[in-house]
Amino acid sequence: MANQLSQLDQVFAALADPTRRAIVMRLCAGEASVGELAEPFDMALPSFMKHIHVLELSGLVQSEKSGRVRTCRLSPDALLSAEDWFQHQRAIWEARLDRFEAYVMKLKKERAAARPPSKTNKTTNNKPSKRKGT
Repeated sequence: MANQLSQLDQVFAALADPTRRAIVMRLCAGEASVGELAEPFDMALPSFMKHIHVLELSGLVQSEKSGRVRTCRLSPDALLSAEDWFQHQRAIWEARLDRFEAYVMKLKKERAAARPPSKTNKTTNNKPSKRKGT
């Protein structure tokens, strides 16, 4: 379990950076060389490679070198731990919200029961009007 949390921490840390999220989004369209991935970013290649390294450590990206070209591809299995975590959190919060809704409905019913009944028969005032001509 601790190893799974460590993997989850690495995935979230990797996705916390907008450059790395952009790389992951680009790799959703298919594999690409590091040069192709780095092209839209205004940074030196060694700095860009640090982003690739973080993505590889998290398991989100795999790369392979062929000659002078390093090609990267997305490894979506790393997102399974994050998906499981989100589903677990959703279940917790949905249960909490369901309990909160039931509590609010109970309070509404209690307030409605505690109110005195409203008078439906209003008595009319038979005093003469103070307006002229009436």
